[in-house]
Amino acid sequence: MLTEERRNMLLAALKKDGKVIAKDFSRRWKLSEDTIRRDLRELASLGLLQRVHGGALPASPTVTALAERRVRSADEKRRLGQEAAQLIEPGQTIFVDGGTTNLELIYALAPELAITVVTHSPTIAHALESHPGVTVIMLGGRLYRRSMVCVGAETALAISRFRFDLCFLGVTAIRKSEGLMTDDFEEAGIKRTFLQQSAEAVSLITMDKLNAASPQKIEDVSALSVIVAAREASLSWLPKQVKLIRAT
Repeated sequence: MLTEERRNMLLAALKKDGKVIAKDFSRRWKLSEDTIRRDLRELASLGLLQRVHGGALPASPTVTALAERRVRSADEKRRLGQEAAQLIEPGQTIFVDGGTTNLELIYALAPELAITVVTHSPTIAHALESHPGVTVIMLGGRLYRRSMVCVGAETALAISRFRFDLCFLGVTAIRKSEGLMTDDFEEAGIKRTFLQQSAEAVSLITMDKLNAASPQKIEDVSALSVIVAAREASLSWLPKQVKLIRAT
């Protein structure tokens, strides 16, 4: 079997089954596990999957450039943002994470809404320019360009000085076994910090993040209070304490 043919078959199996177990394919194709693992490493380097112990899972959609992510699933993100905006009450202090789906949340806010928004994302802060009733607190730090958010010790220290009524957590992937995931080690730490400082946590989950995988775990899914997802999203495995809101 040619290398390219073998790798195409691995990708096809990943799309069909949602995972690849190296040992199974080694037995099926009568090849060494090292050969299969080498194929998976090469495919992972191209952003086509995410390596995990014993095999691979679908890669998070955030491996692509930010400009491309902004237009992907635009209608779905808009619906999620409109649904999530209804959770915010006047007078609250909220933390809004970066990300293209959370940006749709900002676009859905009523112009007259009076709240305080704390964010480490210059993109989110800029989108609030047309909301005069919103007090915007922008936190600094080292800019992580892939997500356009600030990270590092200074950002974490600034977040720790607040108590939030609500936070909107951005994730790159979510799975029953691995929980809430993201791409970057420092970014994962920042997300844990504002989760800890929030009375309630909400995440807007697009279909392409379900059962995908990213390198860094943030927390278990039970760290969330609410998930906002599309009507067709399969999330029957959610912990009972996590409320599921379906966007219409």
